Amino acid sequence: MINEIMREYDRDRAASAQLSAKRMAEVYEKNPAIKDIDDSLAGVGISICRAILSGAKEADIRKMAKENQQKQKLRAKLLKDAGFCENYLKDIHKCAKCLDTGSLESGEKCVCFKQKLIAKYYQMSNLGRAISMENFDNFSFDYYSSEKDENVGVSPREKMEIVHKYAKKFVEDFKEGPGNLFFHGKAGLGKTFLCSCIAKDVLDMGHTVLYLPATKLFKAVEDARFNRVDNERSNEQINFFYTAELLIIDDLGTEFPTITTQSALFDIVNSRILDERPTIISSNLSPRELEAHCSDRVVSRLIEHYGFVHFIGEDIRHKKKYS
Repeated sequence: MINEIMREYDRDRAASAQLSAKRMAEVYEKNPAIKDIDDSLAGVGISICRAILSGAKEADIRKMAKENQQKQKLRAKLLKDAGFCENYLKDIHKCAKCLDTGSLESGEKCVCFKQKLIAKYYQMSNLGRAISMENFDNFSFDYYSSEKDENVGVSPREKMEIVHKYAKKFVEDFKEGPGNLFFHGKAGLGKTFLCSCIAKDVLDMGHTVLYLPATKLFKAVEDARFNRVDNERSNEQINFFYTAELLIIDDLGTEFPTITTQSALFDIVNSRILDERPTIISSNLSPRELEAHCSDRVVSRLIEHYGFVHFIGEDIRHKKKYS
């Protein structure tokens, strides 16, 4: 998978080089004086370094630097006069941060690299298609009843309006650290839809998001433990369970709990809490059912560090199907 991504970067850089050559030829043809300036600027940095190393006077070095700045200003003016923007010869890369290399000067992987890797997993989970339909723009309260639920004191629609605002606030506060959410309620009330809404908006903000059904997450853990899959790919995926800026575990509770899955869930939840990386979990289980389904360690961490959000109402999937 890493090799696939690096090949994509190779193609992106090749395309950028072609675009750069094309734009440069276009600019130089329109005003050859810009080429003369570029040729002279190419050696300025070296000349200044040589002057410093040879012990040149500070005044002479400042003079060279000033002449360099003047040439750059003239170049910008000539570009503008020729009908080009100042960065016409610079804005050629898909990612201006890493210049299509995948790595920053610090050695850290660029966010675009992380998103390319995440995209590979989206292809596996089909989330890319889901979030094109399941987003805040397409969210509708019309499927929720306005009839008051005596058990909670509000109607499903009123409750969903509160939950919707809560989800939007989670996105708005994401950079400051929104905490963790546990969506719970019967099947078909919009938990997965709302998870997709949040995922899309956080992705659009440039953050890494990993969305997985609980069954796939636990399968990946067990496959890795028992060496059922390629180790490199498996390790990369599991690493993102811990490092993705937002992890969404959907439909917790449909799988049969094992010692391995219980241990993995606790380790992921606990590590992300300690690293202050937000997580959203959705489940059909009530808090009481959760206690019977998950280990005490998991339940304790969830109760202590997650905001529990209750969904109420009737299964809206049938209403959507026949509306």
